[in-house]
Amino acid sequence: MSTSCNLPPTAEPWMRGTHMDVPAPGRAVIHALELSHEDVTRALDDITEDELHDKPFGISSLAFHLRHLAGSTDRLLTYAEGQQLTPAQLAELKRESENSGTVAELSAEFKKAIALAVSRVQLLATQDLETPRAIGRKQLPTTLGGAMIHVADHVQRHTGQIVTTAKLLRALRS
Repeated sequence: MSTSCNLPPTAEPWMRGTHMDVPAPGRAVIHALELSHEDVTRALDDITEDELHDKPFGISSLAFHLRHLAGSTDRLLTYAEGQQLTPAQLAELKRESENSGTVAELSAEFKKAIALAVSRVQLLATQDLETPRAIGRKQLPTTLGGAMIHVADHVQRHTGQIVTTAKLLRALRS
């Protein structure tokens, strides 16, 4: 990504002047996805395979949050696109709580999901954000804009949990 101003590279994605070709609401979602990618990458920097699956004090594992971030982002964007979930997406939902995978595997899965989500948001952002959408089997009402904004909210919520859990795991190491 290139920046349009002379900000330090440590500036958060929304401060870098990127994605100026994307309407502002979509750009904000993209920046939330990019920030999540950066924060998760830093949080996992020295996490061991055992720590990835550990559930300190009964909280969800890093592995769960990584899988859930990838899967839930895909599902929410499917709804934003006006589609319903496929059997493969439903199967992936069930797999999210599996206690398997390596740091490298789950990080790669997460990175791929974020890149794909950015592409999808770029396309959605040019559409009418007030277009009605339905979420889930119960067809709960929202709009395209509502679904997209929830992508950003949800990604940041689980990113925060990853960052906090990683810090807790490091503290328990000592």
